[in-house]
Amino acid sequence: MNLGISFANSGKFSRPELFAELARDCEAFGFESIWTVEHVVIPQPHMPYPGSKDGQMPGGDDVPIPDPLIPLAYAAAITTRLKLSTGVIILPQRHPLYLAKQLATLDLLSNGRVMVGIGSGWMKEEFDSLQIPFNIRGSRTDEAIQAMRLLWNEPAASFHGKHFHFHDVKSYPKPLQKNGIPIHIGGHSLAAARRAGRFGDGFFPTLTSPEKLSELFAIAREEAKKAGRIPDAIEFSAMAAPKPDSLKALRDIGVTRVIMAPPSSDPAKLRTGLEKIANDLAKI
Repeated sequence: MNLGISFANSGKFSRPELFAELARDCEAFGFESIWTVEHVVIPQPHMPYPGSKDGQMPGGDDVPIPDPLIPLAYAAAITTRLKLSTGVIILPQRHPLYLAKQLATLDLLSNGRVMVGIGSGWMKEEFDSLQIPFNIRGSRTDEAIQAMRLLWNEPAASFHGKHFHFHDVKSYPKPLQKNGIPIHIGGHSLAAARRAGRFGDGFFPTLTSPEKLSELFAIAREEAKKAGRIPDAIEFSAMAAPKPDSLKALRDIGVTRVIMAPPSSDPAKLRTGLEKIANDLAKI
């Protein structure tokens, strides 16, 4: 079971010294990956956060959330094995020409260690601030995934969709990874599960229940079959507490990567917390 750390760039981890400690310690103790989050702005007021009972965002509206890619470039410079991913980047808010170039550059600088977790977004007011219609975010997400794959794999790429349109454009450098950068679909809606089946290299629902995850994984596999893809090629990740029983239950339904929050934002406790997690879960 691979272990990842989420929220790697937010809150106190927005500070370079603590983020560097997190990245180095994760690599030292055998964690596979770190995952950064994204919000470009937090409009006031905004709709309730769907991932909490009280509608509050983790850390509140004033929590620092740096750009998700720049800290990963920093981590690439101070590590050698740790995989670097977004978890998640809000894909319909970004143009695929820019994002494909940024991710390919990061993959080259990190010697092929990049994954990208993407989501379609939940905060309508943030889309309004960017002047991007909220109700088309799903179709923009699907088009952006397809466009980036073309840019990474074709010498001169063309894409003609409802939202993005370009013809015979060259985008270099290409990612170091042969088939482009793995795209992990985030979210726990039916739409996210279907998107993972049609387009995803991986699926990362923000749920912890093995029963609910199994249902979503089944939908993703069925959608992959309909799209003529290999269902078993989709890599399944999940959020979980660092407990052996929780990880065993997730492993039994096909999860190969468990992603969790840092054990502490106290520098004195972070290293010992990561070491304990690694030791406790080493045999799962």
